[in-house]
Amino acid sequence: MQLDVLVIAPHPDDAELGMAGAILKFKAEGLRVGVLDLTSGEPTPFGSLEKRAAETAAATEILGLDWRENLGLPNRSLEPTLAAREQLATVFRRVRPRWLFAPYWEDAHPDHLAATQLVDAARFWSKLSKTEMPGAPFHPERIYNYYCVHLKMAIQPAFVLDISDHWEEKAASIACYHSQFVEGRSQASPTFLEKLRDEASYWGKVIGTKYGEPFTSREPIGLASMQSLV
Repeated sequence: MQLDVLVIAPHPDDAELGMAGAILKFKAEGLRVGVLDLTSGEPTPFGSLEKRAAETAAATEILGLDWRENLGLPNRSLEPTLAAREQLATVFRRVRPRWLFAPYWEDAHPDHLAATQLVDAARFWSKLSKTEMPGAPFHPERIYNYYCVHLKMAIQPAFVLDISDHWEEKAASIACYHSQFVEGRSQASPTFLEKLRDEASYWGKVIGTKYGEPFTSREPIGLASMQSLV
């Protein structure tokens, strides 16, 4: 298995919330895309391990992913330990992604912060030689960051991706997580999904399209040509 894109999500549903539109766009362009959920995401008020697994499977089918696994780290107490770093680096050496997508590095959720720290450190570790980690050394080319934050932030992304052709599928993938976004939530308008649609519409407006998703990176982003700009 060699992936073009690997999305690392603290919990099942974070990849869908933050960048399902980009995932669908990448798949439409012929890229091999995978998602690694770091934890089960449970317990939650209306969820269970069985519910979350079924919801994740349904969302995965909509996204058409080439690969998805769960690293089995502890929900609510995710930490960037050496053991977790080695587990994640071993996955990088196995699926060998060109690009990594990690959560944005500022958040109120400790699991999200730990996830980003783990990705940064495991990217470095995955290239090490003279180690007991299985697999050949490998160094993903880039880390990009998607926004799925628990803060009311006026973000300044590095770029916005046009997802106009994929909003409906993104919404359907998020709706699979019924225990998270329907049960126990008010269905008065605007609903949770309607708010997400409005956010996507805002980012689309910023770049002159119908819907968009924002991204950033700690590293400079190079352009081979200005022809790729919207």
